[in-house]
Amino acid sequence: MIERIKAIYTEIASRYVAPGYRMVTDHLHNEGLKVSRKTVSRLMRKFKLFGYSIKSKRKYYSYKGEERDRIKPDLVKRQFFSIRPNRLWYTDITEFNLRGKKLYLSPIIDGCGRDILAFNISRSPNLKQVMTMLDDAFKDNPALNGLIFHSDRGWQYQHREYQQALINHGIEQSMSRKGCSPDDDLMEGFFGILKREMFYGKESTYANIDELEQAIIKYIHYYNTERTKEKLKGLTQIQYRNQSLVA
Repeated sequence: MIERIKAIYTEIASRYVAPGYRMVTDHLHNEGLKVSRKTVSRLMRKFKLFGYSIKSKRKYYSYKGEERDRIKPDLVKRQFFSIRPNRLWYTDITEFNLRGKKLYLSPIIDGCGRDILAFNISRSPNLKQVMTMLDDAFKDNPALNGLIFHSDRGWQYQHREYQQALINHGIEQSMSRKGCSPDDDLMEGFFGILKREMFYGKESTYANIDELEQAIIKYIHYYNTERTKEKLKGLTQIQYRNQSLVA
């Protein structure tokens, strides 16, 4: 048992940050090994296999003022979870600054499995980035009538082209309240996990902005298909989504 624990710990730590006992236990369970979290925690402490964490840094803000007729009410009210996929979507933009060069990540997260449905990485936070992200999401998810799509009040989400695209697909737009960051906790939670595990403290491992972009793409694949989550019953994001689709 301890050899498998060490192997899982080493494999994840070699790519991202050292996992805690909960994640290691979830991987063991997914492999069919029945062991309690308490046992895994005890063994990891015994062999000095400690999880790693680092504090988040300042976030990127896309807010540049408001057009009153384009501000939408908060329809989510911090009830972030959805029982079924494609009922609640969330989006935001985060910035990566690598030695003065910047990347901007714009993803869509589903409120059911917390999986990344679509994303776009750009050298600047522009409207084309957001619209390309939407097009990719719509191709894979054509039936979206009744979906609520939540964001902050960033200028991209107030743009008429963006808002019309949602209307054309039967999507109801939701926005967080002004200056109320907890309304966007689900997105901020993902960005925090992403940067803690593959960016903060590891900036020197990326030779340039292109390497960082490829690392973000690989991480999102890992996040969707390999990274387990306690709130999802120890499943990966995609496993939970697929299970919910057939339930």
